[in-house]
Amino acid sequence: MKQHPRQAFLGKGLPKIAIAVFTGCVAACTYSVPSHAQTIRIEATTTAMDWNAVALAGGHVFVAGPRWSGFSGPAVGLLTKSKEIEPFPDADWNGWKPGQDATHRFVSVNALHVAPDGMLWVVDTGTPSLGGSPVSAGAKLVRIDPATGHVLRIYPLGPEIAQAGSYIDDIRFNGMHAYLTDAGKAALIVLDIKTGQARRVLDNDVSTRARTDRPIIMDGHVVENHLHQPLLVNVDPLEVSPDGKWLYFGPLEGPWSQVPTALLDDPDASSTDLSATVKPWVDLPPIGGSSMDAAGNLYFTNLRDNGVYRRDVSGKITRLLSDSRLHWADAPCLAPDGRLWLPVAQLDRLPMFHQGHSRSHQPFLLVSIDPHAGQIKPGR
Repeated sequence: MKQHPRQAFLGKGLPKIAIAVFTGCVAACTYSVPSHAQTIRIEATTTAMDWNAVALAGGHVFVAGPRWSGFSGPAVGLLTKSKEIEPFPDADWNGWKPGQDATHRFVSVNALHVAPDGMLWVVDTGTPSLGGSPVSAGAKLVRIDPATGHVLRIYPLGPEIAQAGSYIDDIRFNGMHAYLTDAGKAALIVLDIKTGQARRVLDNDVSTRARTDRPIIMDGHVVENHLHQPLLVNVDPLEVSPDGKWLYFGPLEGPWSQVPTALLDDPDASSTDLSATVKPWVDLPPIGGSSMDAAGNLYFTNLRDNGVYRRDVSGKITRLLSDSRLHWADAPCLAPDGRLWLPVAQLDRLPMFHQGHSRSHQPFLLVSIDPHAGQIKPGR
């Protein structure tokens, strides 16, 4: 999300409140379209939560949704075999109420991610309302054993990290470091997993701020926080290159940049030196979320056409499918079997973006596709 006028946030991408004048849409890329037809498999549905995150770990499926969306479901849920949603790791963690201690309770979850060791990480923004500031002890990372539900460690993100106006958005891993995006106050956060120490870097850098000339357009209209106030989301998606040498990141609206992780991981690197190493990576349109496989292929959802795309390591972008049911499909997750799971959040249709009137289509869908369906495999 972008931040500097004021900001507001949206789930996997946070909104910012900035008045912008747009003269056009995002830069052009050359896309190819496969000749095969993709099949969408509906994995689950719900009317209890607006899920914007999914993770598969320990043989289980986990979902999450932000508190500010106004739904009654748990902050983090385990999808049972009967497709019911059970609070995870338990009801107490999901039972936070205003005024209660948030140290061992989820306030508002924006992301789930499985670390290389198979453990589930929960990103709690700590912000119970859209655009609000984190409550005391609210902003945190929670590492959980997905098989047992045992909470292994809590990483508090204090007020020097999750600042007033922050919206801690998403997380990726690289060795003993984790990287997070602050879609509210435009910065990257570097976490030393062993010590628990966190640092803000590229604070309000041009690479982490949303641009007012790149609107989010859905259903043919610019998405707005308020009347004539376009929704802008500062640094939101991020991925680590397969060799661990680069972090790719950008505002929800694009474009993406790259920065060497060696410098990110160095606590003695100056902000000037770090900013000087940031280079353009790829110009993508506004996206709902991304996932990168072990080969470096990037999968992302294009908000404008309800599409799912793949960018391969050569830079070629292929549209896998476009379907009206995938409206604001958020945070793709690659499952162990290679399928791509997509929680369909419809975030722009929530009442807060339409003068209190919901435009979402119920129920919310959790779907999956085979990103390699129909591809011709090389011969012997």
